[in-house]
Amino acid sequence: MNLTATQRRLIVQVVNVFETGRPEGDYGAIAIFHDGPHDIRQITYGRSQTTEYGRLRDLIAMYVRAPGRFSADLLPYADKVGTVPLVDDARFKQLIRRAGREDPEMRRIQDEFFDKAYFVPAIAWADAHGLVEALSGLVVYDSFIHSGGILWIIRGMFAESPPSEGGDEHTWVREYVAARHRWLSRHPRAAVRATTYRTACLKREVARDNWALSLVPIVAHGVPVS
Repeated sequence: MNLTATQRRLIVQVVNVFETGRPEGDYGAIAIFHDGPHDIRQITYGRSQTTEYGRLRDLIAMYVRAPGRFSADLLPYADKVGTVPLVDDARFKQLIRRAGREDPEMRRIQDEFFDKAYFVPAIAWADAHGLVEALSGLVVYDSFIHSGGILWIIRGMFAESPPSEGGDEHTWVREYVAARHRWLSRHPRAAVRATTYRTACLKREVARDNWALSLVPIVAHGVPVS
Protein backbone atom coordinates (compact mmCIF):
# COMPACT_ATOMS: atom_id res chain seq x y z
CA MET A 1 0.00 0.00 0.00
CA ASN A 2 1.79 3.08 -1.30
CA LEU A 3 -0.01 5.92 0.48
CA THR A 4 0.73 9.55 -0.27
CA ALA A 5 1.25 11.95 2.63
CA THR A 6 -2.19 13.42 1.94
CA GLN A 7 -3.90 10.02 1.97
CA ARG A 8 -2.16 9.03 5.20
CA ARG A 9 -3.16 12.31 6.84
CA LEU A 10 -6.79 11.89 5.73
CA ILE A 11 -6.91 8.35 7.12
CA VAL A 12 -5.61 9.47 10.51
CA GLN A 13 -7.86 12.54 10.62
CA VAL A 14 -11.04 10.61 9.81
CA VAL A 15 -10.31 8.09 12.56
CA ASN A 16 -9.45 10.93 14.96
CA VAL A 17 -12.92 12.35 14.31
CA PHE A 18 -14.48 8.95 14.99
CA GLU A 19 -12.63 8.84 18.31
CA THR A 20 -12.66 12.41 19.63
CA GLY A 21 -14.71 14.51 17.21
CA ARG A 22 -11.72 16.49 15.89
CA PRO A 23 -9.60 15.89 12.77
CA GLU A 24 -6.47 16.83 14.72
CA GLY A 25 -7.58 14.65 17.63
CA ASP A 26 -7.99 15.59 21.28
CA TYR A 27 -4.78 14.52 23.00
CA GLY A 28 -6.27 15.03 26.48
CA ALA A 29 -9.62 13.34 25.81
CA ILE A 30 -10.84 10.88 28.43
CA ALA A 31 -13.94 8.72 28.17
CA ILE A 32 -15.23 5.97 30.47
CA PHE A 33 -16.95 2.90 29.03
CA HIS A 34 -18.12 -0.47 30.36
CA ASP A 35 -15.94 -2.25 27.80
CA GLY A 36 -13.04 -3.54 29.85
CA PRO A 37 -12.52 -7.23 30.72
CA HIS A 38 -15.84 -8.77 31.77
CA ASP A 39 -17.53 -5.45 30.87
CA ILE A 40 -15.90 -3.50 33.71
CA ARG A 41 -15.48 0.27 33.43
CA GLN A 42 -12.23 1.51 31.95
CA ILE A 43 -10.54 4.70 30.82
CA THR A 44 -10.03 5.40 27.14
CA TYR A 45 -7.55 8.17 26.47
CA GLY A 46 -5.81 10.30 23.92
CA ARG A 47 -5.79 11.39 20.30
CA SER A 48 -7.16 8.12 18.99
CA GLN A 49 -8.32 6.65 22.30
CA THR A 50 -6.31 3.73 23.67
CA THR A 51 -7.75 1.79 26.61
CA GLU A 52 -6.78 1.24 30.24
CA TYR A 53 -6.72 -2.56 29.82
CA GLY A 54 -5.32 -2.34 26.31
CA ARG A 55 -2.31 -0.21 25.36
CA LEU A 56 -2.58 2.75 27.75
CA ARG A 57 0.19 1.25 29.91
CA ASP A 58 2.57 1.38 26.93
CA LEU A 59 1.68 5.00 26.19
CA ILE A 60 2.21 6.13 29.78
CA ALA A 61 5.53 4.26 29.94
CA MET A 62 6.72 6.02 26.77
CA TYR A 63 5.77 9.40 28.20
CA VAL A 64 7.42 8.75 31.57
CA ARG A 65 10.65 7.77 29.82
CA ALA A 66 10.57 10.83 27.52
CA PRO A 67 10.48 12.66 29.97
CA GLY A 68 7.64 15.16 29.79
CA ARG A 69 6.33 17.92 32.00
CA PHE A 70 4.13 15.53 33.99
CA SER A 71 6.38 12.46 33.78
CA ALA A 72 7.54 12.59 37.42
CA ASP A 73 3.94 12.85 38.63
CA LEU A 74 2.88 9.92 36.44
CA LEU A 75 5.84 7.69 37.31
CA PRO A 76 4.06 6.09 40.33
CA TYR A 77 1.21 5.09 38.01
CA ALA A 78 3.37 3.55 35.26
CA ASP A 79 3.26 0.02 36.73
CA LYS A 80 -0.36 0.30 37.86
CA VAL A 81 -2.04 0.94 34.52
CA GLY A 82 -3.89 -2.19 33.46
CA THR A 83 -3.30 -4.00 36.77
CA VAL A 84 -4.81 -1.63 39.36
CA PRO A 85 -8.14 -0.01 38.38
CA LEU A 86 -7.60 3.71 37.81
CA VAL A 87 -11.01 4.58 36.40
CA ASP A 88 -11.98 6.38 39.61
CA ASP A 89 -8.53 7.85 40.37
CA ALA A 90 -9.19 11.57 39.94
CA ARG A 91 -5.51 12.55 40.19
CA PHE A 92 -4.43 10.12 37.48
CA LYS A 93 -7.15 11.32 35.14
CA GLN A 94 -6.33 14.96 35.83
CA LEU A 95 -2.63 14.34 35.12
CA ILE A 96 -3.13 12.58 31.80
CA ARG A 97 -5.76 15.13 30.73
CA ARG A 98 -3.40 18.02 31.49
CA ALA A 99 -0.45 16.23 29.86
CA GLY A 100 -2.43 15.78 26.65
CA ARG A 101 -3.62 19.38 26.57
CA GLU A 102 -0.63 21.25 27.98
CA ASP A 103 2.53 19.32 27.13
CA PRO A 104 3.77 19.20 23.50
CA GLU A 105 5.90 16.20 24.49
CA MET A 106 2.78 14.15 25.28
CA ARG A 107 1.34 15.08 21.89
CA ARG A 108 4.57 14.01 20.20
CA ILE A 109 4.60 10.74 22.15
CA GLN A 110 0.98 10.03 21.24
CA ASP A 111 1.64 10.59 17.55
CA GLU A 112 4.55 8.15 17.75
CA PHE A 113 2.55 5.68 19.85
CA PHE A 114 -0.57 5.53 17.69
CA ASP A 115 1.57 5.20 14.58
CA LYS A 116 3.63 2.29 15.92
CA ALA A 117 0.87 0.53 17.87
CA TYR A 118 -1.96 0.81 15.34
CA PHE A 119 -1.20 2.47 11.98
CA VAL A 120 1.89 0.47 11.03
CA PRO A 121 0.34 -2.91 12.00
CA ALA A 122 -2.87 -2.00 10.13
CA ILE A 123 -1.03 -1.17 6.92
CA ALA A 124 1.11 -4.30 7.33
CA TRP A 125 -2.11 -6.36 7.55
CA ALA A 126 -3.44 -4.64 4.42
CA ASP A 127 -0.18 -5.32 2.57
CA ALA A 128 -0.17 -8.97 3.60
CA HIS A 129 -3.71 -9.39 2.26
CA GLY A 130 -3.11 -7.66 -1.05
CA LEU A 131 -5.01 -4.43 -0.38
CA VAL A 132 -3.64 -1.39 -2.21
CA GLU A 133 -6.37 1.27 -2.19
CA ALA A 134 -6.22 4.20 0.25
CA LEU A 135 -9.87 3.64 1.26
CA SER A 136 -8.97 0.05 2.11
CA GLY A 137 -6.25 1.45 4.37
CA LEU A 138 -8.80 3.64 6.13
CA VAL A 139 -11.15 0.69 6.62
CA VAL A 140 -8.39 -1.50 8.08
CA TYR A 141 -6.88 1.24 10.28
CA ASP A 142 -10.29 2.07 11.75
CA SER A 143 -10.79 -1.61 12.60
CA PHE A 144 -7.40 -1.76 14.32
CA ILE A 145 -8.15 1.36 16.39
CA HIS A 146 -11.74 0.40 17.22
CA SER A 147 -11.50 -3.39 17.58
CA GLY A 148 -7.80 -4.14 17.80
CA GLY A 149 -7.70 -5.72 14.35
CA ILE A 150 -9.77 -7.43 11.67
CA LEU A 151 -12.01 -9.75 13.67
CA TRP A 152 -12.53 -13.29 12.42
CA ILE A 153 -16.14 -13.23 13.59
CA ILE A 154 -16.81 -10.45 11.06
CA ARG A 155 -14.80 -12.05 8.28
CA GLY A 156 -16.92 -15.14 8.73
CA MET A 157 -20.07 -13.16 7.92
CA PHE A 158 -19.32 -12.84 4.18
CA ALA A 159 -17.89 -15.01 1.42
CA GLU A 160 -15.44 -12.82 -0.53
CA SER A 161 -11.73 -13.51 -0.07
CA PRO A 162 -9.08 -10.76 0.11
CA PRO A 163 -6.88 -10.28 -2.98
CA SER A 164 -4.07 -12.34 -1.43
CA GLU A 165 -6.42 -15.32 -1.66
CA GLY A 166 -7.74 -14.56 -5.13
CA GLY A 167 -10.59 -12.21 -4.24
CA ASP A 168 -11.47 -8.75 -5.54
CA GLU A 169 -10.34 -5.85 -3.34
CA HIS A 170 -13.36 -3.60 -3.89
CA THR A 171 -15.79 -6.46 -3.31
CA TRP A 172 -13.96 -7.59 -0.17
CA VAL A 173 -13.92 -4.09 1.33
CA ARG A 174 -17.56 -3.46 0.43
CA GLU A 175 -18.68 -6.75 2.01
CA TYR A 176 -16.41 -6.36 5.04
CA VAL A 177 -17.70 -2.86 5.83
CA ALA A 178 -21.32 -4.01 5.43
CA ALA A 179 -20.70 -7.03 7.68
CA ARG A 180 -18.95 -4.91 10.29
CA HIS A 181 -21.86 -2.47 10.24
CA ARG A 182 -24.30 -5.34 10.91
CA TRP A 183 -22.06 -6.72 13.67
CA LEU A 184 -21.79 -3.36 15.42
CA SER A 185 -25.52 -2.68 15.12
CA ARG A 186 -26.37 -6.02 16.79
CA HIS A 187 -23.71 -5.96 19.49
CA PRO A 188 -24.94 -6.68 23.05
CA ARG A 189 -23.18 -3.56 24.38
CA ALA A 190 -25.14 -0.38 23.77
CA ALA A 191 -21.91 1.64 23.62
CA VAL A 192 -20.67 -0.51 20.75
CA ARG A 193 -24.01 -0.32 18.91
CA ALA A 194 -23.71 3.47 19.10
CA THR A 195 -20.52 3.39 17.00
CA THR A 196 -22.20 2.48 13.70
CA TYR A 197 -21.51 6.07 12.60
CA ARG A 198 -18.03 4.77 11.75
CA THR A 199 -19.18 2.13 9.31
CA ALA A 200 -21.95 4.41 8.00
CA CYS A 201 -19.20 6.84 6.94
CA LEU A 202 -17.10 4.06 5.41
CA LYS A 203 -20.11 2.67 3.53
CA ARG A 204 -20.70 6.16 2.07
CA GLU A 205 -17.14 6.38 0.82
CA VAL A 206 -17.34 2.90 -0.72
CA ALA A 207 -20.65 3.83 -2.39
CA ARG A 208 -19.10 6.87 -4.04
CA ASP A 209 -16.03 4.89 -5.13
CA ASN A 210 -13.67 7.12 -3.18
CA TRP A 211 -10.91 4.52 -3.36
CA ALA A 212 -8.08 7.06 -3.63
CA LEU A 213 -9.65 9.30 -0.96
CA SER A 214 -9.52 12.07 -3.54
CA LEU A 215 -13.15 13.12 -3.07
CA VAL A 216 -13.11 15.56 -0.18
CA PRO A 217 -14.43 16.51 2.21
CA ILE A 218 -15.14 13.16 3.81
CA VAL A 219 -17.93 13.69 6.31
CA ALA A 220 -17.02 11.67 9.40
CA HIS A 221 -19.66 11.67 12.14
CA GLY A 222 -20.92 15.03 10.89
CA VAL A 223 -17.45 16.62 10.67
CA PRO A 224 -16.02 17.45 7.21
CA VAL A 225 -12.42 16.25 6.78
CA SER A 226 -10.37 17.51 3.87
